[in-house]
Amino acid sequence: MLFEQSELRITNEAYLFTPLYEPAKGTPSSPSVDTLTIYRDSGELQLNAAPPVQNSRIQKQFVVYGIFGFIELLAGEYMIVITGCKKLGTLMQDCDVYQATTFQILPIPRNTNGLSVKQLEDEQTYIHLLQNHLKSNGFYFSYKYNITLSIQKQIELSANSFNDWTKADERFFWNKYLSTKIITASQKMKAGHDLNKFILPVIQGFVSIKSAVINNRSVTFALISRRSQERAGTRYFSRGLDEQGSASNFVETEQLLLCDPSKSLVQTNSLCLSYMQTRGSVPAVWRQIPNIRYTPYLWIDSDLSNEKVIEASRFHFELQVKHYGPQILVNLVNRKGYEHPVGETFAKIINQLKNPSLKYIHFDFHHECRKMRWNRVQLLIDQLEQDLRQQGFCFYDMTNPLEPKLRQKQTSVVRTNCMDCLDRTNVVQSTISRWVLNRQLREAGILQSTEVIENDEQFMQIFKNMWADNADALSVSYSGTGALKTDFTRTGKRTYIGAVNDLVNSILRYIKNNYLDGSRQDGIDLILGKYKVIPITTLQGQPKSPFQLSPTFIFPELMGITSSLFHIILLSFLFAAILASWSYIQQHGTEFVNWPKLIPLSLPKIEDRPLEVNSNQEYVFSRHTPRRSSAANLNELEQGYELPALKKTT
Repeated sequence: MLFEQSELRITNEAYLFTPLYEPAKGTPSSPSVDTLTIYRDSGELQLNAAPPVQNSRIQKQFVVYGIFGFIELLAGEYMIVITGCKKLGTLMQDCDVYQATTFQILPIPRNTNGLSVKQLEDEQTYIHLLQNHLKSNGFYFSYKYNITLSIQKQIELSANSFNDWTKADERFFWNKYLSTKIITASQKMKAGHDLNKFILPVIQGFVSIKSAVINNRSVTFALISRRSQERAGTRYFSRGLDEQGSASNFVETEQLLLCDPSKSLVQTNSLCLSYMQTRGSVPAVWRQIPNIRYTPYLWIDSDLSNEKVIEASRFHFELQVKHYGPQILVNLVNRKGYEHPVGETFAKIINQLKNPSLKYIHFDFHHECRKMRWNRVQLLIDQLEQDLRQQGFCFYDMTNPLEPKLRQKQTSVVRTNCMDCLDRTNVVQSTISRWVLNRQLREAGILQSTEVIENDEQFMQIFKNMWADNADALSVSYSGTGALKTDFTRTGKRTYIGAVNDLVNSILRYIKNNYLDGSRQDGIDLILGKYKVIPITTLQGQPKSPFQLSPTFIFPELMGITSSLFHIILLSFLFAAILASWSYIQQHGTEFVNWPKLIPLSLPKIEDRPLEVNSNQEYVFSRHTPRRSSAANLNELEQGYELPALKKTT
C-alpha cells in the first residue's frame, strides 16, 4: 500500500521524506517506517538512510501528498511534489480518490551557478511550461485504488486489492515518464525493501464522485475520464493517428454505480456496476493546420494504397480490440462541407480493413439535430439499442467479500468521434450512458422494469452536471476552453443563452488555438518526456536555445529595409501598407501562429494534391474555405466555417 502523506524536510544536503499517519499532527508513523532520502549532490535515492548530521539545518519543512516525479532541465534534476489535494469521494472498499490542487517544483542542485544569463532565461521558461501545465489540467490519484484501470480491468488483472503501479495502464499513467527515476532506483532494490510505496500513478482527465438516493436506496455515482498520454497534444497540433496507431485526444470514460442489495442495513457499496466508452480522433492520418483563419487548412493522407497509411489505422483498431473487445464506431462528423472528406476517409478505411470486430455507424449530428432539435439524438440510441444490449456492462458483486463474483462483463465498447471529440461526442456519450444506467439500476433492483431514472429530477441534476463538468474538463485540456453544447447536457434542451456562450467559447478557442497553443503543446511534450532537456553538465559547449526566434520568421520581406526608409513608406502609404499587411497575413497566416518550439511540427505542402473523394469541390490542400449558405446556425460553431451571425432559426 502506498504511503498517503509524508513530511518533507529540506536541508542543504538532502530531501528527506518521512511517511505520516496523521499529517495534521505531523508525527512520524512509527520508528521503523521506511524513509526516503534524496541526496542533492549526487541525486541518489536511498531508503532508510542514516539520519543527517546534527549541523544540517532544516531550511523548510511541510507535508506532501505524493511524489509526482523527476525531470531534468538545464541546471540538473528537479523534483515535483503534490503539496495540496482535495478528497472527491470514496469508491469500493473504502478507497478514497483525490484531486491534486497544488504542486511544488524543487531543484535537486543547490544552485544554478553554471548557467549563463540566456540559459537562466531558458530554465525559467521550462519551469513556467511545467507550472502552466500543472495548473491548467486536472490530475487525480488514489493511494488504495488503481485509478488508471477500469473496474473490469482491475478484476481481470487482480489489481483491485491495492494500488500497484506495476499493474497500471501506461496509456493513462500520466506521470510515468516523470516516475522513471524512482522506478529505476526501486527495481535495483530487494523486493519488500524498495521504493514502490513512494510511486504514485496519476491520471489526467476528470473524476467526480457523488452520493445520491434513488427510490430510497443510497448509491454512489461516479464518472472517471482518463486521457491517454500516447499522442497527447492540443487541438490543432494533435490530430488523427501516428505511425504506431495512437489516436489524438483519446479518452477512456467509465461510469460507476455503487450500491447495496435491497435488504442491506449498512451501506458498504458491495455492488459495483461499471460502463465504459471511448473517444478519440478520427482514426486516419490527417491534420488541421492553423493559419489564423477561423477555418484551418485541412490535410488528409487519403492514399489508402500506401501501406503506411492503412497500417496506422489497422494498428489502432488492433489495440482497441485488444483492450476493449469489438468496436462500435460512431462517427458524428458532417456528411457535407468542410468535414465531409474526414468522414468519407474514415468510411473507406473501415471498408478496406474488413475487420469483423468493427461496426461503423455515421450519424450526422448537426444535420439530424438541426434547428436545436437535440432530442433527435434518440434516433442514434434507437439505432444502437441492439448492440448496447449485447455488449452489456460490468457487474461486480462483493456481497460476500471472501467470494466476490463477476456477474456480468462488458464485451464491447462504443468509440465515438466528431472532429474534436469534445462537444458533440460528449452529448452522445452522456445519452448512451443514461440509457445504460437505466438498465443497471433495474439490474441492481433499484428501479422497477417500468421505471426510468429520468423521472428522478434530483438525481438527474447530478447526472447532467457531472457529464457537463466532464465535457468542460476534457475540453479545457484539449482546446483551451470549456465545452460547447453543455446547456443541453445540463438541462436536457438547447437554449439561446447556451448558444451565445458557445459563440464566446468559439471565439476564445480561435484565439488560443492560433496564438497560445504552441506553449501549451511545449508543456505537454516536456512533462511527458517527448522532449528531453540535456543538462549543461553533460554538454560540450553552449546548447542552442529552442526559444530563440529569428526575426525573419515574421516579416522576411521587410528585412534589409532601412528604418528611415521604412518610416517614410509607412507615413506616405499608410492605407496601402495596412491593406498590404492584411493581404500578407492572409497569404502567410501560418507564420503568425504560435507554434510549438520544443518539437517543431513539419508542415505538409498545402499545394501538393487534392483529396481524391467527392467532397463537394472542396480540396484538402486548398487555401480557400468553402462558401456557406445562409442556413448556417449556432449548432455548427464547434468546427470549421466562418463565425455565424446570431439569428433565430425556425
